[in-house]
Amino acid sequence: MIFDVEKQQQFCKKIENHVKRWNSSYLEAITAVVEDMGIEPEVAAKYLTKPIIEKIEQEGRQINLLPKIKNKLPI
Repeated sequence: MIFDVEKQQQFCKKIENHVKRWNSSYLEAITAVVEDMGIEPEVAAKYLTKPIIEKIEQEGRQINLLPKIKNKLPI
């Protein structure tokens, strides 16, 4: 499936709507939307917007899938 700008916006809107409607995580929402649309997650990952990617990273840090960011000044 090839995404144009309009389809990318629809895809991201479906993810946001799924999160709000089902009170799910972004990871769960992406999985559900990808299954509904019949596309591979690897393909869909290329078309996620920066705000959604940031939210996924934040969720990953909260559940310890990604390392926490430490704000330290060099000594």
